[in-house]
Amino acid sequence: MNNRVLLGFAAVDITPSYNVQTVGFGRQDNLSRGVLHRLSAQVSVWHSGKEVCCLAAIDHIGFMCEDANILRDRIANRLNVTREKVMLCFSHTHSAPNISLEQEYFQFLCEQVLSAVNEAEKTLAPVKAAWGVTEADIGINRRNAAGVLDRRINILKIADADTGHLRLLILRLTAHGNVLREDNYMISSDFVGVTRKLLEERYGCGVMITQGASGNVKPKYEGSVEALDKMASAIMDAVTPCAHKLQPDEIRKLTMFSQIELFYADVPAPERAEAISAEAMELHCIDGTQWLEEVARLHGENITRQSTEMELQYFILNDGCLCGVPSEIMCELAVDAARACHNELVCFGGYTNGCNGYLPSAGEYDRGGYEVLHSYLIYYIYHGRVMPLNRDTADKLVKLVTERLKAAD
Repeated sequence: MNNRVLLGFAAVDITPSYNVQTVGFGRQDNLSRGVLHRLSAQVSVWHSGKEVCCLAAIDHIGFMCEDANILRDRIANRLNVTREKVMLCFSHTHSAPNISLEQEYFQFLCEQVLSAVNEAEKTLAPVKAAWGVTEADIGINRRNAAGVLDRRINILKIADADTGHLRLLILRLTAHGNVLREDNYMISSDFVGVTRKLLEERYGCGVMITQGASGNVKPKYEGSVEALDKMASAIMDAVTPCAHKLQPDEIRKLTMFSQIELFYADVPAPERAEAISAEAMELHCIDGTQWLEEVARLHGENITRQSTEMELQYFILNDGCLCGVPSEIMCELAVDAARACHNELVCFGGYTNGCNGYLPSAGEYDRGGYEVLHSYLIYYIYHGRVMPLNRDTADKLVKLVTERLKAAD
């Protein structure tokens, strides 16, 4: 690559100024009662010759894809690029506004992010970069305590090409954004925000944190402000020595692109649906009445299979790649993708350009449970499907990612 890579960065506050309906906990009362930690969106804009792309991180549980694409299209129009050149990464905090019910807030958030894009464009300067990888003990496989974990923290260190001054740190890690539990009614960026603030103070630069494949990974510490601090400290302790050793160098490759693939979810037979609903009530006190009505409606219209067009998006910089899908994918997928590519810098994650339900590995699909089955009785109205994508989807995704990245080399 003969062109110098330019980076522009800006962060903006997206905290609501009034109490809002939140999303993330199955409570009857979801009205916020104040602000514990302010919410933020961080925007990085990249220029290299004809390549212009935007990577943004947003403190939110994850929009529906339709809403994410509204914001992506607005950013794309501002930068005069196509949608596939804009990647939104959601922190998956469970203590943020429900934009489906808070449209005024959604409009505010979009305007704030667009203002950050404008500010980022004003700070464009040539940069160098270096990737690193370390590990931290910050998560627990919540479906199998002895199961697979992705302990990697991937670090992208970016410095000014002329002065060497640190411009930006981008982290990718894996742990659910719900250290704060159902008894929290305060707006919060959860452990991601607390960690980001510590890193900003230590390094004096912008910080972006993206989620990995944490669909079945809960945070190691839970339930209190002290637990947030423990999560942040564990991440800081792992990141500091690794980041210190990284020496940014020339950026040889920079690109962002997408592929669209079609996947399917089978509608359960009525008898099976009744059994799922009964199990959800017994184990989680989830009332599946409306879900059962939707299953019956689908069968009444002879619909036995639902489909989803899924976007797989890639941000490649030198030998590293942030890639993701708009789902809560389980950690096995990320581990398998990195292993298949023989590259620990392949960072496959979820919560990318939206969040439309859990996506289990084949083994976890067989085990059923809340993530695979029972959560759909609540959130099917958001996901557009009454069941998770079929059992073979995870293996197909890993294969698609592996093939696309090998072709991109």
